[in-house]
Amino acid sequence: MKVLITGGCGFVGSNLSIFLKKNKIAKTVHSLDNLSRRGSLMNVERLRKNKIKNFKIDISNNKALLKLPKYNLIVDCCAEAAVETSKKDVDKVIYTNLIGTFNILKKCVRDKSKIIFLSSSRVYSIKKLREIKNKKFLINENFDTKEPKSIYGFCKYSSEQLIKEFSYLYKIKYIINRFGVISGPWQFGKQDQGFVSLWVWKHMNKKKLSYIGFDGKGSQIRDVIHISDVCELIIKQIKKINIINDLTINIGGGKKNSISLKKLTSICQKITLNKIKIFSNKKTSEYDIPYYISDNSKVRKIYKWYPKKNFLNIVEDVYKWMFINKNKLKKYIT
Repeated sequence: MKVLITGGCGFVGSNLSIFLKKNKIAKTVHSLDNLSRRGSLMNVERLRKNKIKNFKIDISNNKALLKLPKYNLIVDCCAEAAVETSKKDVDKVIYTNLIGTFNILKKCVRDKSKIIFLSSSRVYSIKKLREIKNKKFLINENFDTKEPKSIYGFCKYSSEQLIKEFSYLYKIKYIINRFGVISGPWQFGKQDQGFVSLWVWKHMNKKKLSYIGFDGKGSQIRDVIHISDVCELIIKQIKKINIINDLTINIGGGKKNSISLKKLTSICQKITLNKIKIFSNKKTSEYDIPYYISDNSKVRKIYKWYPKKNFLNIVEDVYKWMFINKNKLKKYIT
């Protein structure tokens, strides 16, 4: 099997590429990444050490994509990941997160490839998520997907619909994974990389932080999944994709791996032995949500899969990796 990972020099893409290579899931694993993000330079070196070739191509460049070799499977991890970027650079988000998927699908048609698409929990309605009062409520695949959901969420949801239309017309086998928050080693401590790594980095380096939005006290709750659990699930999906396909699945840390920002602060203080100043900003972004916990019932039933790493494992793994690579990371984290 030959596999192409788009966004292969990002956090998820690089970890997945190396995981597939080390577990000998595919004869060939290639990466596609335009290396526009500063941290991708660290990851492209990781790929080289693992003998994984990266094609420095922008996913919006259809002509360049069609010149690439033929693959049996494309795992589409490529995305402008920061939801807030939706407000600052709409063109970038649409060209990367929607047109990019369109171009990948055209390649799938030409090569008769299967596709695993990394979608997002942000396909769900911001309005409806804000109306949730029961803090034990789990979000499943049937939750409301009506607008508003951010330009980022719109692009992810539209990409899902494109995949289904292409599947109907061209018989492409697909799996759509709607992930919640993913974290773990090789996630840089920057705001657009995820709140867990940001919290750990700020505490480790005694930098200031802010609770932003809603009550300004860090009450927002999210569930978090370790990148190794993500990689193990995708391996299961790849192995069974010929018989289990054409699915849309919610995947996250679930209730056991859910946490508030305030609780995360407490954990980071204990692990880093540092207590930092955290400010309060009550102004809430149009795109922020107070609560999200994934319902893993469907993925558990189909693949007999569940997250193995708990939240403390995740924070500890991020901290250990950052501590070892602290000097290198300072070049990429401002």
